[in-house]
Amino acid sequence: MPNSFSFNKYSLVRPEKSPIFYGYIITIIGTVGVIASIPGQTIGVSAFTNPVMKALGLNRDQFSIAYTIGTIISSFFLTQAGRWYDRFGARWVALFSTIGLATALVLCSGSVTMSGYIQNLLNTSSSLVPILLMIVLFAFVRFSGQGVLTLVSRNMIMKWFDALRGRVNAISSVVVSVGFSASPLLINIFIEDHGWKNTWLIMAFILIGFSLIVLQFYRDKPEDHGLLPDGKKIIKKESKNKDAREARQQYTLTEAKRTRAFWMYSLMLAFNGYYITGLTFHIESVFVESGFDKATAFSIFLPVSGVSFLFSFGGNAISDYTKLKYLLYVMIGGGVIGTLGLIFLGGAFGVYVLVAGLGITSGMFAVLIAVAWPRFFGRKHLGEVAGKTMSMIVLASALGPSMFSYSLSLFGSYKVVAFASLAFLIVLVFLSLKANNPQVD
Repeated sequence: MPNSFSFNKYSLVRPEKSPIFYGYIITIIGTVGVIASIPGQTIGVSAFTNPVMKALGLNRDQFSIAYTIGTIISSFFLTQAGRWYDRFGARWVALFSTIGLATALVLCSGSVTMSGYIQNLLNTSSSLVPILLMIVLFAFVRFSGQGVLTLVSRNMIMKWFDALRGRVNAISSVVVSVGFSASPLLINIFIEDHGWKNTWLIMAFILIGFSLIVLQFYRDKPEDHGLLPDGKKIIKKESKNKDAREARQQYTLTEAKRTRAFWMYSLMLAFNGYYITGLTFHIESVFVESGFDKATAFSIFLPVSGVSFLFSFGGNAISDYTKLKYLLYVMIGGGVIGTLGLIFLGGAFGVYVLVAGLGITSGMFAVLIAVAWPRFFGRKHLGEVAGKTMSMIVLASALGPSMFSYSLSLFGSYKVVAFASLAFLIVLVFLSLKANNPQVD
């Protein structure tokens, strides 16, 4: 509990005096917070790949390596960020991550200028200079955006609900899915109209504005304000489904890591980060290599969001009444479909299969990453547990762009990385057979 910080300091908002349960306001603001992390997500970086890469004089492998190393570096600090969240609360950690992401984007907009200045200072034209510079900037962007801001915003919502957790997450994840899916197209339009430098500056300006909203409205959990999860007027009934009941034991990270459920769910969530990040980062190249144009590449995100909407909404709606392991298998199945879509992308139905697979895994990701940990391990150490999983997701997403890039450069096709991904999923199916809720076991 953030004893050293006043909840009311610098804010006029009083959750305990809200005419409606403040958890619903948290749901809205937290959802906006996840969407605000888009500049730090691969889906928000992908549209910048080609123009920034060319402006810095780097090839695809060099740029991918910078992104990979930068993301790996950021992943090392996310478990600690989760502990900060448990200690200081959502408001302060989200505030500093939002300001940090805005600062990182401003620096990214000046990357070519900084690279040229350093090269002149060192009297060298080596490509190592822009590579090292982008490693630092990507580490900053990924830690602040994909890592901390997403972690805090999503788990803050989950702390304010228990019996209604799945239904609330259904609404939040649908909005996030639409926002994420539409962002590459919108960002690409901004880049074409204003240039990549100004687009990053515009995003930074928006984030500074959002940081003021964070300061006013973000709150960690209802108990800090004399409230209860779901609202005081919610009368909880004992669920007939033991898997869906409120967590009795409050697991620390060390205890959670001793369970099979932690590793199987984390690995599948990490695979989603790996595969979708690698594909999204090279989306234009992937489609061009299969005979499509740039417009087709970026246009798939909207139909993906439609499929994701259906599975996210449906998955969240039934998550309060069923075993999450069933949803885990749906997600794994979506991953299999997605890998087959990439393998047969040039065929008659390849695009549709790819869209279906990406939509299913994205929809299930939105369910499991939010609902699983508070149900399996409780709310007390949620930041620490979720932070470890987030570090695995970020680490896996770091490997995606390079693996996709090397698949093309070494084998002349993206199919090799797709076949390797398919093999991983088949193994995961069997390993997950006993990945049950530890509260029930």
